[in-house]
Amino acid sequence: MNQVKKYLGVVWILIAVVAYSTLLITSIEQINQKPTVDTIIQWSIFAFVFFPIAIGLIVFGWLAASGAYDHLPKSSNEVEE
Repeated sequence: MNQVKKYLGVVWILIAVVAYSTLLITSIEQINQKPTVDTIIQWSIFAFVFFPIAIGLIVFGWLAASGAYDHLPKSSNEVEE
């Protein structure tokens, strides 16, 4: 199961990079098609809002790939600080 977590961590990183790249490419294409203030503001907000989400997916994937989730506690007594 730990190997599956590590492989899925890499998948999460790839999903974040591909999704944000696709969003940026789409926003640039849409702004070039209709360069009005409304379009620029709309796609800028989309890119701005999704950026922290993509970073979070990358961090989650990195932690999963590095093995941070190999031992998950079953109760609060097992939590180590």
